[in-house]
Amino acid sequence: MITLNINDQEMRVDVAADTPLLWVLRDTLQLTGTRFGCGMALCGACTVHMDGQPVRACSTPVSAAAGAKILTIEGVGQGTTGKAVQNAWQHLDVVQCGYCQSGQIMSAVALLKNNPKPTDADIDQAMGGNVCRCATYVRIRAAIHDAAKSLA
Repeated sequence: MITLNINDQEMRVDVAADTPLLWVLRDTLQLTGTRFGCGMALCGACTVHMDGQPVRACSTPVSAAAGAKILTIEGVGQGTTGKAVQNAWQHLDVVQCGYCQSGQIMSAVALLKNNPKPTDADIDQAMGGNVCRCATYVRIRAAIHDAAKSLA
């Protein structure tokens, strides 16, 4: 049994220690907002926060998450920064297909928590590991600026 703290709730899972966190979230715990994209930590669709830092759940073994605070897209809106980012995403109609957006939002929240007034270059650097096949990058950047203004 592995004990996890996910979205401020303690959960126990009976899985192999090397099981990717992504599959524990999606298949064992039914938290399906975190997406599978590439399975190689290249696209960012599976981004979650571990102790406040964005990580790729597809390549993080569940054993590495034991004892850490895990935040998923299901819980991010409970915080001020997460709510501001989600509101900006809706206000600026960022989403097209939506598949990558949970990972995009998780990376944007991490950026704004560490840098409340990011420049375009800061945003491009922080979001560079998140791929959007619909190419909504301009709207993503605008939404991050919008969220930053609402938090100021």
